[in-house]
Amino acid sequence: MKNTTLNRKSFILQSSLAGIALAMPTWMMAGAVSPAQTGKRIGIIGLDTSHSIAFAKWFNRDQADGETGGFKVVAAYPQGSLDIVSSTSRIPANTEEIKKYGVSIASSIAELLNQVDVVCLETNDGRRHLEQAIEVFQAGKTVFIDKPVTASLKDAISLYEAAEKYKVPVFSSSSLRYTANTKLVAKGDFGSVLGADTYSPATIEKTHPDLFWYGIHGVEMLYAVLGTGCRSVYRSYSPDADLVIGEWADGRIGTFRGTRKGKADFGGTAFCEKANVQLGPFAGYISLLEEIVRFFQTGIAPVSPKETIELIAFMEAADKSRKKGKAIRLSV
Repeated sequence: MKNTTLNRKSFILQSSLAGIALAMPTWMMAGAVSPAQTGKRIGIIGLDTSHSIAFAKWFNRDQADGETGGFKVVAAYPQGSLDIVSSTSRIPANTEEIKKYGVSIASSIAELLNQVDVVCLETNDGRRHLEQAIEVFQAGKTVFIDKPVTASLKDAISLYEAAEKYKVPVFSSSSLRYTANTKLVAKGDFGSVLGADTYSPATIEKTHPDLFWYGIHGVEMLYAVLGTGCRSVYRSYSPDADLVIGEWADGRIGTFRGTRKGKADFGGTAFCEKANVQLGPFAGYISLLEEIVRFFQTGIAPVSPKETIELIAFMEAADKSRKKGKAIRLSV
């Protein structure tokens, strides 16, 4: 009889615990993350890039120590590029990987937008950014757009015009803009910047103008320290490398070297009043992610539309210079 009573108590206890488990929200289960508060929910568009996984891992980690501002990635829409094999081939594995961080998968951008407050548009293919961004703008969601903001100057201008029409804050940048010394130079810690040389890999993807696919990282560093005001661009090209020379309206010279042979690396030199400062190397995404958090909190983009549009014009002019064999005046 005694054993029967204990068995009944054990059964009741186990049944009660099972009932609690069934009623428990999924985020409380082992391996899941707590849900973001309303206003803090991030949606990712495009799982065709490693950035999507890196961003979700950072935002959704257990010990965020306040760095994330309470923002969490809660949903993702997988489809990025439609025809770039190096991108589309990543989508299945990245879709499964991002689920490990408690992220649900949406079947459309519209479905995603119903679940989130802000957006990281991570699609690796700049040609798709305008159409995908407009859908986000129409929903009134603040959006970070990964590099390149678009795959043409025409689309970049249209994108920012649409953002203005719908009154939606937009920010786009490469992580290389936020390397430690690059930020210090941009702040003016070494006095005025008299000129700069930067370099990065410049892998060519046939669907994009040459520098848009990967050379943009070095171009971002160049603009981070020199700012806007470039008036002409000349590009010297070989299969192994590019040398792009920009002349600013105030007489400063900025150069970018894009490499396709030898060690792939990121860096450069800023020639300042007080010192010649080494830029780079790539140190991960954290500094960029911290900027994204501040952007989501304030709605103020740390890089102006004017600067982003001009660096797109710089890269497009470099492409034209290669084809025409002469310097090209910027059209913005």
